[in-house]
Amino acid sequence: MSCPQILLLARADGSRVATSFTPGALSALDPFGDTRQLACQGDDGVSAGLVSFSGEAVIDAFPHSETLVVHAGHVRLSSAEQTLDLSVGSSAVIGRGTRLRVQASAGSVWAFCAVDQADAPACPGLTMLDRHTLLNPSAAPEPQILIGPTPQCRALNLFDDAVTELRIGLWDSTPYARHGRPHKLHELMHLLEGRVTLQDNEGGEVTVNTGDTVFVAKGAPCAWTSTVYVRKVYAVK
Repeated sequence: MSCPQILLLARADGSRVATSFTPGALSALDPFGDTRQLACQGDDGVSAGLVSFSGEAVIDAFPHSETLVVHAGHVRLSSAEQTLDLSVGSSAVIGRGTRLRVQASAGSVWAFCAVDQADAPACPGLTMLDRHTLLNPSAAPEPQILIGPTPQCRALNLFDDAVTELRIGLWDSTPYARHGRPHKLHELMHLLEGRVTLQDNEGGEVTVNTGDTVFVAKGAPCAWTSTVYVRKVYAVK
């Protein structure tokens, strides 16, 4: 499934999105294969979309790493070490190889970005992506692509898998605009605060508001315009 584009996965208000979804499992071992809707599935093992799951599942070894953002219902993730209770707007990471119990209330839906690479070693565990995490100063966009003043940016990786090069965490920035360029990495974004408009090279625009989740595929032409402070969860690969 080719997907070099900007794909809005879910709105905070539950309204319909224009993105096309295709039912499909990530692999034969995918515990949510019957309820997964794919917006993008790349040849490099990166995929994104939605899962609509209710009930309970016990997985001996989770087959891939998955970032999830809850958009409806309530989801509880339990490993031997911890339990995470995820309400609407909460996000977390399930590491590859985690022994896991999933309990989801009726009508639960989450947006996801998954990395499924054959023969990658396990990196088990659950990681809560706490919206209140304190961040460190980080690099601003390259000066040559900026339109106007350089923003002040901060970030912190909360999950980092050196083998698959999957990095997940939080980022924030003062307002800025930049010219379009091919997106350097696959990126799932969930806006915790603010609003941003992403534009492709044909003039198509996606405005992402607080609580929305969007996926930008590697290589997708993407310009950025934000006129307010933005804070987001990211998963990049």
